[in-house]
Amino acid sequence: MLIKTIKHKKKIIAMIIYQKSLLKKKYFFPTPKNFSLQVGFMNHKKNFFIKPHFHKNLIKKVKSISEVLIIKKGILRVDFYDKKKYLFSKILKKNYILILIAAGHGFKVIKDCSILEIKQGPYTFGKDKTFLKKKKESRIIIK
Repeated sequence: MLIKTIKHKKKIIAMIIYQKSLLKKKYFFPTPKNFSLQVGFMNHKKNFFIKPHFHKNLIKKVKSISEVLIIKKGILRVDFYDKKKYLFSKILKKNYILILIAAGHGFKVIKDCSILEIKQGPYTFGKDKTFLKKKKESRIIIK
């Protein structure tokens, strides 16, 4: 699996990428151009040169916070929600990348995990989240 796009009601809510499958691609941005968070992969040979640059200060309107989780070790279950309703779950393992775009989510660590998380900031603890009721374990659906 290279990239799995996860949709709900025809809307992309997340993407799962198996990192090792991208090692042969030179330059690749799997996220659509209209997403507020762009995720890209680059593989270059020795002595390749990226022109020095800086990014301009631009005002951009962000409708929702996106997150990227990179599973460095272990096994993680991600539970997807639409507003307050549980949808389904996915299992992520080492070298998987999860891009959360437009869905509620929760996690259960299945095997000790080391995870790198990247999200838009600044992060305001407790002010930017609405907490949902956790789905009972007996009702979890792995897709």
